Amino acid sequence: MSDPIAPRRSFIKGAALAAAALPATLATSAAKPGTPAGAAGGRARRHPIGVSTYSYWGFRRDEFRPIEKCLDLAARQGFDGVEILQVQMEDFSPAYLQKLKRHAFLNGLALMGLSTHQDFVDPDPYKRRHNVEQTIFYIRQAHELGIPTIRINTGRWGTSKNFDELMANRGIEPVLEGHTEEEGFGWVIDSIGQLVGEAERSGVILGLENHWGLGLTPEGVLRIVEAIDSPWLQVTLDTGNFLEDPYERLAMLADRTVLLQAKTYFGGGRWYTLDIDYPRVAKLLADAGFAGWISLEFEGKEDPVTGCEKSLELLRGAFS
Repeated sequence: MSDPIAPRRSFIKGAALAAAALPATLATSAAKPGTPAGAAGGRARRHPIGVSTYSYWGFRRDEFRPIEKCLDLAARQGFDGVEILQVQMEDFSPAYLQKLKRHAFLNGLALMGLSTHQDFVDPDPYKRRHNVEQTIFYIRQAHELGIPTIRINTGRWGTSKNFDELMANRGIEPVLEGHTEEEGFGWVIDSIGQLVGEAERSGVILGLENHWGLGLTPEGVLRIVEAIDSPWLQVTLDTGNFLEDPYERLAMLADRTVLLQAKTYFGGGRWYTLDIDYPRVAKLLADAGFAGWISLEFEGKEDPVTGCEKSLELLRGAFS
């Protein structure tokens, strides 16, 4: 009579031999720490692609104001996650934050970013302190929501009459009379430097965006990030905010990037339209080792539902 346990013994022996060989196999293909999956010869992962709630709401579409509606749309359209625009939220209670987290989970969505606003370019120390405290509040919100990174800004001088005038001047505005750009960088570095301790305690990475104000240029962003020199302050890279030499400038920040905000303009942009070569953007990010989240920021005049659908198809093709 044959031994009924023999086949199982043979399987266990084979599994043990395979397990013993595994570390050697990994050793031959392992990348240095921090290298993204696929960079060391293994199977490449596709980038997860999310959408900012701003893409639907756009500061002006009341029917898309509720975060829950944006979550439902994102899930239906096939996004992997959602970046919440903080000013779009109408309730900040702990119960509501947990309700949002549950709503996202049941939709199969990750909450992967919180996009916040602040202004540290102000000669009034009390106003800067208020912005520091407000941003600490945002960091704690992100922690409660399970969000790993928040977008932050430097702020700007406020010498433009309004945002339309700022855009007409391609994001450039005069320094406030009686002050200097050097002073402005000092205020920003001091203010953001007060945030990194809370970011570390909360497990939330600060991503300084190449936005307007002192973040208008890659040199300005890097000056701040390098001065503070903390792993909890990196870069949220926006593809739509460099109006001249965009690819060279994006490449300068690529190796500091923790989240890519990808702009699209179906139907034409509200302030301007950029023809962004996303395969080129994908390559320069891959060359820098970026393997993380893409967050769509739709800024076109087309209906946001169809605009976001087209944008997802575009980004999937470019970042696959």
